Amino acid sequence: MTAQNHDTATGTPAVTRPLTGDEYLESLRDGREIWAYGERVDDVTKHPAFRNTARMTARLYDSLHDPERAKILTAPTDTGSQGYTHKFFRIPRTTEDLVADRGAIAEWARMSYGWLGRSPDYKASFLVSLGVNPDYYGEYAENARRWYREAQEKVLYWNHAVINPPVDRHRPADSNDVFVHVEEERDDGLIVSGAKVVATGSAITHYNFIAHYGLPVQKREYALVCTLPMDSPGVKLICRPSYGAMANSMGSPFDYPLSSRMDENDTIFILDRVKVPWENVFIYGDTAKAGTFLNASGFTHRLTFHGITRLGVKLDFLAGLLLKGVEATGTKDFRGIQTRIGEVLAWRNMFWGLGDAMAQNPDPWHDGALLPNLDYGMAYRWFMTIGYPRIREILQQDLGSALIYVNSHARDFQQPELRPLLDKYVRGSNGYDAVERVKLMKLIWDSIGTEFGGRHELYERNYSGNHENVRIELLLAQQSSGLVDAYKGFAEECMAEYDLDGWRAPDLINPSRP
Repeated sequence: MTAQNHDTATGTPAVTRPLTGDEYLESLRDGREIWAYGERVDDVTKHPAFRNTARMTARLYDSLHDPERAKILTAPTDTGSQGYTHKFFRIPRTTEDLVADRGAIAEWARMSYGWLGRSPDYKASFLVSLGVNPDYYGEYAENARRWYREAQEKVLYWNHAVINPPVDRHRPADSNDVFVHVEEERDDGLIVSGAKVVATGSAITHYNFIAHYGLPVQKREYALVCTLPMDSPGVKLICRPSYGAMANSMGSPFDYPLSSRMDENDTIFILDRVKVPWENVFIYGDTAKAGTFLNASGFTHRLTFHGITRLGVKLDFLAGLLLKGVEATGTKDFRGIQTRIGEVLAWRNMFWGLGDAMAQNPDPWHDGALLPNLDYGMAYRWFMTIGYPRIREILQQDLGSALIYVNSHARDFQQPELRPLLDKYVRGSNGYDAVERVKLMKLIWDSIGTEFGGRHELYERNYSGNHENVRIELLLAQQSSGLVDAYKGFAEECMAEYDLDGWRAPDLINPSRP
């Protein structure tokens, strides 16, 4: 999966381009070790747990070659090649660049209706940091430069695994053999073992990014930030139950229109004495840097920018479902229903507004580059933990039994003895016939009620950290930026204008003494 930015024969810049959809699918047929339902998966592009999600991802790659989408999605590379790439894979240097990045993120998100949270552009949140400030990675700076170039030119698909498993938490983190750690240092690389949570979408990606998020790292062997190909010997993915496979065996696209094609399978990510070549290492042995690089590298700024944009698209979709749902149930003109539709639209507007603020009020970065504003990104991290569950609750309470007043399978409509009954008794209000109504309710149920829908609420609640961390990190970020001191100073400015003897400000008049 390497990419050259110069023609080796002539030394002239090469013309690079992203993978096509077919090339992406072919790149997954590499013998990677994935386990599901007690069997090793031979080919993720054919297995019912992964095949349609892979094809939805292939659509994204094909869109990069679509002339009608080129203006929104693509820009020339900045690696020295004469190619083009997805805009979010390039270093932004102006507010206009950030706005364009947001447009490209949103365009891809609309192609999955907001349901592919870890699409290939998500990891560009980190990959661009490799090109902005490679010297941050010290002795591994050249690795950063090379991976920035290669990832951008082909739009490589990375997943990540940064959370320690919920295993033996009564033991010190740096003495837990379950957590990812270096077992040996060799001339040709590191031998690494351990597990991570939960490597979302990893089965259909090219590379994994391993890092650390959580308690501080104390020991050298746990201070590792690196990457490795998904077909590396010793990398083992053990998948959770597949909503896609279930949808394929129990239903049809009519019955599970989201589960059957956008299940980003989460995996138990195990490294069993995996060799990580030195050229794939970004940080090793520096405990302080390994524990703080998320914010220091700009990753947090950019992942929240991607996340809030993708969530905004998803909320557009859910708002549309709710509006259609209350039409079909005949409640669209009820005052209470309308108030809660307004609440959903307010949440939607707030997230889009925070995204606007992130782009339009950027933070300075390294060497003239810009970062999306972290304060608004941190606000998104908190509000999403209560906003998304609330929107799901509104859909459940205001559509109620309509969501389960449906038949079991699309085939029911093909049975002559059932079709007249379904047409009469399962039709909706406001002109919705039975097929339209059931199709809509099954889509809404797949959004909020199936295992797929339930997993998405869990995802949005914990997407960028647990519910306590997203709050305390907001405080810590504003302490670091000096805003906390500024807030206190503002209050103290008011308090300085008076004391026990009255006003200290010369332009104010003290009350008359009795």
